[in-house]
Amino acid sequence: MRNIYVQELKQIPVEQQMIEIVERKGIGHPDSLADGIAEAMSRALSREYIRRYGVVLHHNTDETQIVAGKAKPAFGGGELIQPIFILLVGRATKEFDGVSIPADRIVLKAAKDYIRSAMANLDPETDIIFDVRIGEGSTDLRDVFARRKGEVSMANDTSFGIGFAPFTETENLVYNVERRIYNEFRKQEKAVGEDVKVMGLREGDKITLTVACAFVDRYLNNIKEYIAVKDELTNWIKEITGEYTEREVNVQVNTADDYERNCVYLTVTGTSAEQGDDGSVGRGNRCNGLITPCRPMSMEASSGKNPINHVGKIYNILANLIAKDCYENIEGIVEVYVKILSQIGKPINEPRALSIQIIPKKGYEVEKMEKQAVEIAEGWLDNILKITDMVIEGKVSTF
Repeated sequence: MRNIYVQELKQIPVEQQMIEIVERKGIGHPDSLADGIAEAMSRALSREYIRRYGVVLHHNTDETQIVAGKAKPAFGGGELIQPIFILLVGRATKEFDGVSIPADRIVLKAAKDYIRSAMANLDPETDIIFDVRIGEGSTDLRDVFARRKGEVSMANDTSFGIGFAPFTETENLVYNVERRIYNEFRKQEKAVGEDVKVMGLREGDKITLTVACAFVDRYLNNIKEYIAVKDELTNWIKEITGEYTEREVNVQVNTADDYERNCVYLTVTGTSAEQGDDGSVGRGNRCNGLITPCRPMSMEASSGKNPINHVGKIYNILANLIAKDCYENIEGIVEVYVKILSQIGKPINEPRALSIQIIPKKGYEVEKMEKQAVEIAEGWLDNILKITDMVIEGKVSTF
């Protein structure tokens, strides 16, 4: 058994606590944009390395920084005065086995392609200045041969990952409200931008959703139209909340608006990164898509880290997968928390410690769940290389 510890956790489940706070920063939030760009660069490099050499070479692109531009939004259409600045920084293998690899060009294209796919009103060619500062990384030839034989890599750091299951009603609600605004409402109403932040507060059985949503100026002629779309969005959110909770939900959108002063959340591009709000990798959602101060969390920035041996990425994803499988396959679990610690230089499938803490339902004993929980953890550790494939193929999110 690989240092796997299962124990009962004695605390009030989050769902039963008086106060719960949950946050999600949407796709167009500056921090999420930084995460998305960093992860897109890593996936692009990984695919190119595999195409050339059959394995992923060393790289990390998890230090992307966004510096806000300057904009002058106006009803009917304003303008971007100063472009957003994005610094693409990290490390990549630029030469291997005597052959040069155009890593800078690969990450720049990936960053621009991501912006095009994620944002409807932000042009990466005219609205953003990119500065590529990818340093030189190196890959050991012996390490490549080992990976080609299917051997597991050694941990690049002594770090930890954390996961939990299941989501509470409030967590599900916050996550899905943002996802559905982005995937559904935004497509039926062009005036709604991609920069949406949802903050959920549950006080007993009452939930308040405070939604900050950037509106796009060119699709609104006056404040009257702004208010109409804002009211439509508010009512739409209220309608879908019943799919996730029977609790009373109070929805408030753009609470800083001051109609008398004609001061509302209006943007040219659909993101606050155009003026005032900078962005950094790892400052937003954890790899489960939420910020959850009522749960233990890792402060690691998962996006952009290489998917081969960077435990700051792999273990956070792995912890959530183990927690999910334990909850779904072991009867009698109220909540389960998984913490995994690596030790630098040791195989990533042999963690220094893997803790599974379970809050059981009344009448159930954690001791009787231990064997199955260990088997689930062992199963994932035996197949840890699957996580690399899932990341490169975009089958698992990091923010």
